[in-house]
Amino acid sequence: MARVPARPFRFGVNMRSAPSGAVWAEAARRVEALGYSTLTVPDHFSDIYSPMPAIVAAAAATTRLRVGTLVLNNDFRHPVLLAREAALIDVLTDGRLQLGLGAGYMKSEYDQAGLPFDRGGVRVARLGESVTIVKSLLRGDTVTFEGHHYHVTGHAIHPRPRQQPHPPILIGGNGRHILALAAVEADIVALTGITFSQGGVGRDFSGFTAEGTDERLRWIHDVASERLDTLELNALVQRVIVTDDRAKVAEELARQWPPLTPADVLGSPFVLLGTVDEIVESLRRRRERWGISYYVVFEQVMEAFGPVVARLAGA
Repeated sequence: MARVPARPFRFGVNMRSAPSGAVWAEAARRVEALGYSTLTVPDHFSDIYSPMPAIVAAAAATTRLRVGTLVLNNDFRHPVLLAREAALIDVLTDGRLQLGLGAGYMKSEYDQAGLPFDRGGVRVARLGESVTIVKSLLRGDTVTFEGHHYHVTGHAIHPRPRQQPHPPILIGGNGRHILALAAVEADIVALTGITFSQGGVGRDFSGFTAEGTDERLRWIHDVASERLDTLELNALVQRVIVTDDRAKVAEELARQWPPLTPADVLGSPFVLLGTVDEIVESLRRRRERWGISYYVVFEQVMEAFGPVVARLAGA
Protein backbone atom coordinates (compact mmCIF):
# COMPACT_ATOMS: atom_id res chain seq x y z
CA MET A 1 0.00 0.00 0.00
CA ALA A 2 1.31 3.44 -0.91
CA ARG A 3 1.55 5.91 1.93
CA VAL A 4 1.52 9.67 2.34
CA PRO A 5 5.00 10.91 1.33
CA ALA A 6 7.16 12.13 4.20
CA ARG A 7 7.24 15.90 4.62
CA PRO A 8 9.58 17.96 6.79
CA PHE A 9 8.56 17.97 10.44
CA ARG A 10 6.57 20.82 11.87
CA PHE A 11 4.98 21.27 15.26
CA GLY A 12 2.13 23.17 16.85
CA VAL A 13 0.78 24.07 20.27
CA ASN A 14 -2.90 23.73 21.16
CA MET A 15 -3.81 26.51 23.62
CA ARG A 16 -7.01 27.04 25.58
CA SER A 17 -6.96 30.46 27.29
CA ALA A 18 -4.95 32.86 29.45
CA PRO A 19 -5.61 35.15 32.43
CA SER A 20 -5.45 38.25 30.22
CA GLY A 21 -4.87 39.45 26.70
CA ALA A 22 -1.32 40.43 27.60
CA VAL A 23 -0.55 36.95 28.92
CA TRP A 24 -2.11 35.40 25.80
CA ALA A 25 0.05 37.56 23.55
CA GLU A 26 3.20 36.71 25.51
CA ALA A 27 2.39 32.99 25.31
CA ALA A 28 1.97 33.27 21.54
CA ARG A 29 5.36 34.96 21.27
CA ARG A 30 6.89 32.16 23.32
CA VAL A 31 5.35 29.52 21.04
CA GLU A 32 6.97 31.29 18.08
CA ALA A 33 10.32 31.69 19.83
CA LEU A 34 10.47 27.96 20.61
CA GLY A 35 10.22 27.16 16.90
CA TYR A 36 6.67 25.87 16.67
CA SER A 37 5.00 26.58 13.34
CA THR A 38 1.40 26.88 14.51
CA LEU A 39 -0.73 27.95 17.46
CA THR A 40 -4.18 26.38 17.46
CA VAL A 41 -7.27 26.80 19.62
CA PRO A 42 -10.03 24.20 20.21
CA ASP A 43 -13.76 24.93 20.09
CA HIS A 44 -15.71 23.97 23.20
CA PHE A 45 -18.27 25.50 25.55
CA SER A 46 -16.01 25.67 28.61
CA ASP A 47 -13.19 27.80 29.97
CA ILE A 48 -11.62 28.10 26.52
CA TYR A 49 -11.21 31.28 24.53
CA SER A 50 -13.53 31.67 21.57
CA PRO A 51 -11.20 30.46 18.82
CA MET A 52 -11.60 33.03 16.05
CA PRO A 53 -10.77 36.20 18.02
CA ALA A 54 -8.13 34.29 19.99
CA ILE A 55 -6.15 33.31 16.90
CA VAL A 56 -6.34 36.86 15.50
CA ALA A 57 -4.86 38.15 18.76
CA ALA A 58 -2.12 35.50 18.64
CA ALA A 59 -1.21 36.47 15.09
CA ALA A 60 -1.15 40.17 15.99
CA ALA A 61 1.39 39.41 18.75
CA THR A 62 3.74 37.47 16.45
CA THR A 63 5.38 37.81 13.05
CA ARG A 64 5.66 34.34 11.49
CA LEU A 65 3.50 32.04 13.61
CA ARG A 66 0.64 30.38 11.76
CA VAL A 67 -2.66 30.31 13.65
CA GLY A 68 -5.56 27.92 13.38
CA THR A 69 -8.45 26.04 14.89
CA LEU A 70 -8.20 22.46 16.13
CA VAL A 71 -11.01 22.08 15.40
CA LEU A 72 -14.15 24.15 14.90
CA ASN A 73 -17.40 22.30 15.52
CA ASN A 74 -19.15 22.63 12.18
CA ASP A 75 -22.60 22.72 13.76
CA PHE A 76 -21.86 25.91 15.69
CA ARG A 77 -21.47 28.07 12.55
CA HIS A 78 -23.25 28.37 9.22
CA PRO A 79 -20.75 27.80 6.37
CA VAL A 80 -21.45 31.22 4.82
CA LEU A 81 -20.57 32.97 8.08
CA LEU A 82 -17.58 30.67 8.56
CA ALA A 83 -16.21 31.42 5.09
CA ARG A 84 -16.60 35.17 5.60
CA GLU A 85 -14.78 35.06 8.95
CA ALA A 86 -12.04 32.77 7.65
CA ALA A 87 -11.35 34.98 4.64
CA LEU A 88 -11.07 38.12 6.74
CA ILE A 89 -8.88 36.41 9.36
CA ASP A 90 -6.55 35.28 6.59
CA VAL A 91 -6.31 38.88 5.39
CA LEU A 92 -5.80 40.31 8.87
CA THR A 93 -3.08 37.74 9.66
CA ASP A 94 -1.23 38.25 6.36
CA GLY A 95 -2.06 34.76 5.14
CA ARG A 96 -1.29 32.77 8.27
CA LEU A 97 -4.63 30.99 8.83
CA GLN A 98 -5.02 27.20 9.01
CA LEU A 99 -8.74 26.37 9.12
CA GLY A 100 -9.46 23.22 11.15
CA LEU A 101 -12.92 21.68 11.00
CA GLY A 102 -14.68 18.77 12.69
CA ALA A 103 -18.13 17.25 13.09
CA GLY A 104 -18.57 17.74 16.85
CA TYR A 105 -18.99 15.02 19.46
CA MET A 106 -20.04 16.46 22.84
CA LYS A 107 -23.80 16.16 23.28
CA SER A 108 -23.72 18.38 26.37
CA GLU A 109 -22.60 21.32 24.22
CA TYR A 110 -25.44 20.74 21.76
CA ASP A 111 -27.87 20.64 24.68
CA GLN A 112 -26.50 23.93 26.04
CA ALA A 113 -26.98 25.61 22.65
CA GLY A 114 -30.37 24.04 21.97
CA LEU A 115 -29.08 22.20 18.91
CA PRO A 116 -30.13 18.69 17.89
CA PHE A 117 -27.38 16.12 18.40
CA ASP A 118 -27.73 13.95 15.31
CA ARG A 119 -25.99 10.62 14.85
CA GLY A 120 -22.39 10.74 13.67
CA GLY A 121 -23.09 9.94 10.02
CA VAL A 122 -25.48 12.89 9.77
CA ARG A 123 -23.03 15.27 11.41
CA VAL A 124 -20.26 14.16 9.03
CA ALA A 125 -22.56 14.56 6.01
CA ARG A 126 -23.43 18.07 7.18
CA LEU A 127 -19.73 18.85 7.56
CA GLY A 128 -19.17 17.60 4.00
CA GLU A 129 -21.74 20.04 2.62
CA SER A 130 -20.25 22.83 4.70
CA VAL A 131 -16.75 22.17 3.38
CA THR A 132 -18.04 22.30 -0.21
CA ILE A 133 -19.64 25.69 0.42
CA VAL A 134 -16.70 27.13 2.36
CA LYS A 135 -14.11 26.10 -0.23
CA SER A 136 -16.19 27.49 -3.09
CA LEU A 137 -16.68 30.83 -1.34
CA LEU A 138 -13.01 31.11 -0.40
CA ARG A 139 -12.05 30.44 -4.02
CA GLY A 140 -14.08 33.49 -5.02
CA ASP A 141 -17.09 31.74 -6.52
CA THR A 142 -20.59 33.12 -6.38
CA VAL A 143 -22.24 30.18 -4.67
CA THR A 144 -25.67 28.70 -5.12
CA PHE A 145 -25.97 25.41 -3.29
CA GLU A 146 -28.94 23.13 -2.70
CA GLY A 147 -28.04 20.35 -0.30
CA HIS A 148 -29.82 18.23 2.24
CA HIS A 149 -28.54 20.36 5.14
CA TYR A 150 -27.67 23.77 3.66
CA HIS A 151 -29.14 26.09 1.06
CA VAL A 152 -27.21 29.09 -0.29
CA THR A 153 -28.39 31.41 -3.03
CA GLY A 154 -26.07 33.63 -5.05
CA HIS A 155 -23.59 34.49 -2.32
CA ALA A 156 -20.00 35.71 -2.73
CA ILE A 157 -17.58 36.95 -0.08
CA HIS A 158 -15.31 39.97 0.18
CA PRO A 159 -12.43 40.27 0.80
CA ARG A 160 -10.83 37.18 -0.68
CA PRO A 161 -8.31 35.36 1.55
CA ARG A 162 -4.61 36.05 1.07
CA GLN A 163 -3.84 32.35 0.55
CA GLN A 164 -5.10 31.01 -2.74
CA PRO A 165 -7.15 29.12 -3.64
CA HIS A 166 -7.94 29.08 0.09
CA PRO A 167 -6.19 28.75 3.46
CA PRO A 168 -5.12 25.18 4.26
CA ILE A 169 -8.09 23.18 5.47
CA LEU A 170 -7.62 20.60 8.20
CA ILE A 171 -10.30 18.04 8.97
CA GLY A 172 -9.90 15.97 12.10
CA GLY A 173 -11.42 12.79 13.46
CA ASN A 174 -10.98 9.11 14.10
CA GLY A 175 -13.92 7.35 12.42
CA ARG A 176 -14.01 5.93 8.93
CA HIS A 177 -16.56 8.38 7.50
CA ILE A 178 -14.87 11.57 8.67
CA LEU A 179 -11.40 10.35 7.67
CA ALA A 180 -12.76 9.51 4.22
CA LEU A 181 -14.12 13.06 3.96
CA ALA A 182 -10.79 14.46 5.15
CA ALA A 183 -8.84 12.36 2.67
CA VAL A 184 -10.90 13.70 -0.24
CA GLU A 185 -11.41 17.34 0.81
CA ALA A 186 -8.71 18.41 3.27
CA ASP A 187 -5.17 19.63 2.85
CA ILE A 188 -4.31 18.30 6.32
CA VAL A 189 -5.79 15.08 7.73
CA ALA A 190 -5.76 15.21 11.53
CA LEU A 191 -5.74 11.88 13.35
CA THR A 192 -7.15 12.09 16.87
CA GLY A 193 -6.66 8.48 17.97
CA ILE A 194 -9.72 8.49 20.23
CA THR A 195 -13.38 8.15 19.28
CA PHE A 196 -15.69 9.79 21.80
CA SER A 197 -18.89 7.78 21.95
CA GLN A 198 -22.18 8.27 23.81
CA GLY A 199 -22.15 11.99 23.14
CA GLY A 200 -18.60 12.52 24.40
CA VAL A 201 -18.89 10.42 27.56
CA GLY A 202 -17.34 7.14 26.36
CA ARG A 203 -13.86 6.70 24.87
CA ASP A 204 -12.87 4.18 22.22
CA PHE A 205 -9.10 3.64 21.96
CA SER A 206 -9.20 1.37 18.91
CA GLY A 207 -7.53 4.03 16.79
CA PHE A 208 -4.93 4.91 19.43
CA THR A 209 -2.57 2.01 18.83
CA ALA A 210 -0.04 1.45 16.08
CA GLU A 211 -2.32 -1.17 14.52
CA GLY A 212 -5.31 1.14 14.72
CA THR A 213 -3.30 3.85 12.99
CA ASP A 214 -2.34 1.37 10.26
CA GLU A 215 -6.05 0.73 9.72
CA ARG A 216 -6.89 4.43 9.48
CA LEU A 217 -4.14 4.97 6.94
CA ARG A 218 -5.67 2.16 4.87
CA TRP A 219 -9.04 3.94 5.00
CA ILE A 220 -7.40 7.13 3.74
CA HIS A 221 -5.61 5.26 0.96
CA ASP A 222 -8.81 3.49 -0.11
CA VAL A 223 -10.58 6.74 -0.97
CA ALA A 224 -7.72 9.07 -1.92
CA SER A 225 -4.83 7.05 -3.30
CA GLU A 226 -4.49 9.46 -6.23
CA ARG A 227 -3.95 12.52 -4.00
CA LEU A 228 -1.80 11.08 -1.23
CA ASP A 229 1.15 13.21 -2.31
CA THR A 230 -0.90 16.37 -1.62
CA LEU A 231 -1.86 15.45 1.95
CA GLU A 232 -0.18 16.38 5.21
CA LEU A 233 -0.85 14.08 8.18
CA ASN A 234 -1.28 15.50 11.66
CA ALA A 235 -1.51 13.90 15.11
CA LEU A 236 -2.70 15.58 18.30
CA VAL A 237 -0.36 14.18 20.97
CA GLN A 238 -2.24 13.28 24.16
CA ARG A 239 0.83 12.88 26.38
CA VAL A 240 4.42 14.14 26.16
CA ILE A 241 6.59 13.03 29.07
CA VAL A 242 10.34 13.51 29.00
CA THR A 243 11.74 10.74 31.18
CA ASP A 244 14.65 8.35 31.60
CA ASP A 245 12.26 5.44 32.22
CA ARG A 246 9.74 5.30 29.40
CA ALA A 247 8.72 1.72 30.23
CA LYS A 248 7.62 2.68 33.76
CA VAL A 249 5.64 5.68 32.49
CA ALA A 250 3.99 3.52 29.83
CA GLU A 251 2.83 1.11 32.52
CA GLU A 252 1.33 3.99 34.52
CA LEU A 253 -0.50 5.38 31.48
CA ALA A 254 -1.83 1.95 30.50
CA ARG A 255 -3.45 1.67 33.92
CA GLN A 256 -5.22 5.00 33.27
CA TRP A 257 -6.34 4.00 29.77
CA PRO A 258 -7.84 0.51 29.81
CA PRO A 259 -7.77 -1.65 27.75
CA LEU A 260 -4.44 -0.34 26.42
CA THR A 261 -1.27 -2.25 27.30
CA PRO A 262 2.14 -0.67 27.96
CA ALA A 263 3.21 -1.85 24.50
CA ASP A 264 0.17 -0.11 23.00
CA VAL A 265 1.15 3.12 24.76
CA LEU A 266 4.77 2.94 23.62
CA GLY A 267 3.78 2.31 20.01
CA SER A 268 1.03 4.92 19.78
CA PRO A 269 1.66 8.00 17.60
CA PHE A 270 -0.40 9.96 20.16
CA VAL A 271 2.06 9.44 23.02
CA LEU A 272 5.68 10.59 23.21
CA LEU A 273 7.74 9.19 26.09
CA GLY A 274 11.46 9.04 26.79
CA THR A 275 14.55 11.17 26.69
CA VAL A 276 14.79 13.87 24.06
CA ASP A 277 16.94 11.55 21.94
CA GLU A 278 14.41 8.72 22.27
CA ILE A 279 11.50 10.97 21.33
CA VAL A 280 13.39 12.32 18.31
CA GLU A 281 14.08 8.80 17.06
CA SER A 282 10.51 7.66 17.67
CA LEU A 283 9.17 10.56 15.63
CA ARG A 284 11.49 9.68 12.76
CA ARG A 285 10.35 6.05 12.86
CA ARG A 286 6.70 7.07 12.91
CA ARG A 287 7.14 9.38 9.96
CA GLU A 288 8.75 6.53 8.06
CA ARG A 289 5.90 4.15 8.92
CA TRP A 290 2.88 6.42 8.56
CA GLY A 291 3.99 9.68 6.95
CA ILE A 292 2.88 11.75 9.97
CA SER A 293 5.02 14.88 9.98
CA TYR A 294 2.89 17.50 11.77
CA TYR A 295 2.47 17.04 15.51
CA VAL A 296 0.51 19.27 17.90
CA VAL A 297 1.11 19.21 21.66
CA PHE A 298 -0.79 20.84 24.50
CA GLU A 299 0.43 24.12 25.95
CA GLN A 300 1.37 22.54 29.29
CA VAL A 301 4.26 20.65 27.67
CA MET A 302 5.43 23.14 25.06
CA GLU A 303 8.57 24.04 27.05
CA ALA A 304 9.54 20.43 27.79
CA PHE A 305 8.98 19.51 24.14
CA GLY A 306 10.95 22.53 22.92
CA PRO A 307 14.29 20.67 22.55
CA VAL A 308 12.60 18.14 20.25
CA VAL A 309 11.22 20.98 18.12
CA ALA A 310 14.69 22.54 17.96
CA ARG A 311 16.12 19.23 16.68
CA LEU A 312 13.46 18.30 14.14
CA ALA A 313 11.52 21.34 12.88
CA GLY A 314 12.05 21.60 9.13
CA ALA A 315 14.10 18.39 8.96
